[in-house]
Amino acid sequence: MSVMSPPRSSAAPRRPVVEERPMRHPDSSSRAVMTKRGWWLVLLNFLMPGSAQALAGNRRLGRFGLGSTLLLWTLAIIAVLFALLAPTAGLSIATGAWIPDFLALLRPLPLLIAQGLLIAYAVLWIVLTVDTLRLVRLVKTGPAARFGIAGLAVALLVVASGGAAYAANVAGTTRDTLGAIFQATGPVVEPSDGYYNILLLGADSGEGRDSMRFDSISVVSVNAETGATTITGIPRDMPHFPFSEGPMQDKYPNGHEGHADANCGWGSGINQLRTEVEVCQDGTALYPDAEANGSEPAIEATKDAAEGILGIEIPYYVFIDMHGFASLIDALGGVDIEVAQRLPKGGGPAYPGQPVDEWAIGWIEAGPQHMDGDTAQWYARSRYTTDDFDRMERQRILQQAMLAQFTPQTVLTRFQEIAAAGSDIVQTDLPQSLVPFLADLALKAREQPVTTIELTPKGGIDEHNPDFAYVKELVHNTLHPPTPTAEPEG
Repeated sequence: MSVMSPPRSSAAPRRPVVEERPMRHPDSSSRAVMTKRGWWLVLLNFLMPGSAQALAGNRRLGRFGLGSTLLLWTLAIIAVLFALLAPTAGLSIATGAWIPDFLALLRPLPLLIAQGLLIAYAVLWIVLTVDTLRLVRLVKTGPAARFGIAGLAVALLVVASGGAAYAANVAGTTRDTLGAIFQATGPVVEPSDGYYNILLLGADSGEGRDSMRFDSISVVSVNAETGATTITGIPRDMPHFPFSEGPMQDKYPNGHEGHADANCGWGSGINQLRTEVEVCQDGTALYPDAEANGSEPAIEATKDAAEGILGIEIPYYVFIDMHGFASLIDALGGVDIEVAQRLPKGGGPAYPGQPVDEWAIGWIEAGPQHMDGDTAQWYARSRYTTDDFDRMERQRILQQAMLAQFTPQTVLTRFQEIAAAGSDIVQTDLPQSLVPFLADLALKAREQPVTTIELTPKGGIDEHNPDFAYVKELVHNTLHPPTPTAEPEG
């Protein structure tokens, strides 16, 4: 009769929980173990928020943190892909440009949602970091490590949640800036002969200027396919100009006439239009839809004049208030300009023949200069030692220098300052729905030289008696260069 041995257990002896799951059930009596675990939990919380809780704490909170992190990374990757492969479409989605005009109130919604998600994620990161420090149990770590672990957690929290908070602030600033500058609704005019033509106006709204005259008048023509840009400068005193079809052409069928009344503007120069339309004409009757479309009667009259002079369609305008112009230059970090000749700063002589050294408050020296906003403004305004045509050329040089400074790096690093300055000094009737496309063209334009046309003696134009037929031909041939034809073989 055999003796039966006791049954053998098929299960191997279990390892202690401390060995199986040291992150969740550490050996709290070992400072070395707790210190090592503490460093790991803090790093994991930074690299993958929620993972510290999934390993050592509340798994539900951990899963929520991990899910939120994966969602944010997914959205970030999608945004990067749009930026690289389809920037216009990506910007259109972000700014709500795809939303039709009758739902224009919803256009800020995408950026508002993005801002809300980023703020929520920043708050979640704070919660996860505080909970991670609780899980670390600093009192069980090494005395020296306690301060290091806590300091690292706080530093990583500032980097991570601070970055999310900054991105949320950028989203909010972008939304506010778009609403402050661009029109929420408005017709998107198709390119005219392949170009978007925009009237660029500059004037100073400083104290004592109840009715501003446009000190700078240009037309920016942007090729709708290539982004190639041409800037045409119109002398502010150009006389007897024609108007395109509209109320001003009806009033002046043979070209703009001068006035003897100073209240209506002396002479017949184009920069007198603002005073004339605002003071001596019923501008609202002439252009009843101007204000509803984000414009002004005087600006619409100047558009019609520029169209009549250049022979091109100009549906939009951008007005820059020179009173705050320096702040935009400073927001860009200054501009680099090659100064052709020494120029004085200052408001000009107090009496005829006063020496420049007596009234000049400073000088802009010839040669390469990195200008801040104040210096750039004097560079564009200075005229007492040169003439208006030289001043026009300098304004065009400054415009090109500013375009060159609008790099992605500058915009990203100085976005808040640029947005604030732009909201204060820029007025336009460009609709928000057109912004993504124009931004894409602006990126293309930076890769190409800017062509300039000056309607001055330097450009072959007699400013006192301009040949407007020749001006239109010059503009057309510059925007649409004739295609060279091959010579027939002999």
